[in-house]
Amino acid sequence: MSVLRIEHLSFSYTPEKPIFEDFSLEVRKGEVVAIVGPSGVGKSTLFELIAGFLKPQKGTIKVGRFSTIFQDPYTSFHPSYPIINQIADVCDTAGIEDMAKEMEIDPKLLQKLPHKLSGGQLQRCSILRAMQMRPELLLADEPTSALDNITSLKVMKLLLRYLDSVGILLITHDLALAKWCSDRIIELGTK
Repeated sequence: MSVLRIEHLSFSYTPEKPIFEDFSLEVRKGEVVAIVGPSGVGKSTLFELIAGFLKPQKGTIKVGRFSTIFQDPYTSFHPSYPIINQIADVCDTAGIEDMAKEMEIDPKLLQKLPHKLSGGQLQRCSILRAMQMRPELLLADEPTSALDNITSLKVMKLLLRYLDSVGILLITHDLALAKWCSDRIIELGTK
C-alpha cells in the first residue's frame, strides 16, 4: 500500500536554481526510504512540501495520514507544560502507558516537563507522540542527529519496530545510517 506518492514534482525558490525538477517518489507501508545529501540540497524543502507547508509549482503529492519526528526533541516540545499534556493536545492517549513501556519509557516521565529528560528520553517521547497519532507515514527529519551513537542506534531500532504499520521517510545526512536501515536511498544533489 502506497502511503506517499510524489509525481513529477518541480519546485524552486528562484527560477534560475530549481531544487526539484520532475522528481518522483513512492513510499509504501513497511519500507524505509532515506533521502540523503549535504546541507542545502533540498532535504528539508522536500519535508515541507510533503507536510503541506510549501506548495509544488508542478506535479502532485499524495500523502496518507502522517506524523513527524524532528531533529531536536527539545524544540519539538513546549518547555512549560508536561509531555503527556502535549501529546493529548494532538491525539488520543488511550493505551499510551503500554506503548511507553514498549519504547522503554517510564510512564512517570510523561508527567514531567521536557527539560527534565535526557535527549534520548525526549526523542523517544517524540516517537511515542508520533506513533500515538496512528500515522500511515512517519516523516523522520534527522531524528538521531542530536543523539550520541548508542542512543541513536536504540532510537532507530525503535522506529523500525513499527514498520508493520507505517512507511518511513527518513531525511538524513548520515549515509551510513541510511545504508544500515533503508530499503531504498535517494541521494539529492547528485547528478
